[in-house]
Amino acid sequence: MFAVFSPARKVALFLLGLATAALLAACEPVSIGGGGPVINTSRPVPVALLVPRGSAQPGDAVLAQSLENAARLAIADLQNVQIDLRVYDTAGDAGTAAAAARQAVDDGAKIILGPVYAQAANAAGLAVLGDKINVLSFSNNTRIAGGNVFVLGPTFDNTARRLTGFAARQGKGRILVVHGTDESGQLGRDAIQKAIGATGATLAGTVPFDQSQQSVIDTVPKVRDAVAANGAQSIFMTATTAGALPLFTQLLPEAGVSPAETQFIGLTRWDIPSQTLSLPGVQGGWFALPDPVKSQQFEARYQAAYGGAPHPIGGLAYDGIAAIGALVGAGNADALTGAALTQGAGFQGVGGIFRLRPDGTNERGLAVATIQNRQVVVIDPAPTSFAGAGL
Repeated sequence: MFAVFSPARKVALFLLGLATAALLAACEPVSIGGGGPVINTSRPVPVALLVPRGSAQPGDAVLAQSLENAARLAIADLQNVQIDLRVYDTAGDAGTAAAAARQAVDDGAKIILGPVYAQAANAAGLAVLGDKINVLSFSNNTRIAGGNVFVLGPTFDNTARRLTGFAARQGKGRILVVHGTDESGQLGRDAIQKAIGATGATLAGTVPFDQSQQSVIDTVPKVRDAVAANGAQSIFMTATTAGALPLFTQLLPEAGVSPAETQFIGLTRWDIPSQTLSLPGVQGGWFALPDPVKSQQFEARYQAAYGGAPHPIGGLAYDGIAAIGALVGAGNADALTGAALTQGAGFQGVGGIFRLRPDGTNERGLAVATIQNRQVVVIDPAPTSFAGAGL
């Protein structure tokens, strides 16, 4: 749906303020150049970390500290690699992020981790584009990906591919998409439809709903009728646990759509917050999540080191350092170029394997989970390598 953003179009995107941190999109691939800085692997590699400290947005101070903590934890885990981490505050603002990125490169940074928000990441990438410095942003908004900007956050495309492929293999591949009419819901719909076309599943129709309780209530009989008319084996919902998901999973069975016969699938995590696990309607539903064993190991190590739990996206900073460390550790002067960052084998992160794609997006090895007796149960483990992972 969306075209690739050239640097000029990225400027326009920034000026129009169209990109937001909460929204994802499906992009057509764009090649990343092989350019990048030359580094001296025998000396500490200067890495800039851009965090939203100083923002007026609630929670940003905690997020900023969690990202810094996770990055330092990753640095401590590196062997035979020295990282000179320099932290810059962006206040969650695009202009400040651009100035911070520019300052970081003037200070000698060879790569930038962050920022979090899409507009800020886009601005930071533009600020250092001429210096051939790559930006590993913590955004999940694929609309800003490309050129020298990568997104490390989990994407709708990745999750949709994993779940539609699994559904097809389980004989549940005739999928009805139930999506919000807001931008996030439409982007989720697009990601699911794209994944259906790539994984051997079949689209059994789409049913939209508005972001209101009455709209969800009015949509339920439409979903029921579409399931019956189109022979849908699964219902893939973009609704979130904080939005329409609880109501849909309650009302659909009451309307005669049995989860035992029609598989409920979610594009977002169904285990956050944990209270969702107790809802009757989500029992037996499928969703994707990072390797839970590795995630728990990271959370335990973070807790031991810092006395608290990491922010839900704090581990992205660990992933960024892990990737940089793995590449620098190979001893190559071109370790931080676009070509090196997108090597096919990928990297090990806090939630399992991941790799950066030449179009600036990412692929993550996800597990498929269900909810049984109010507990998360993995029914298809996360792959441990990208060879034959089917992602």
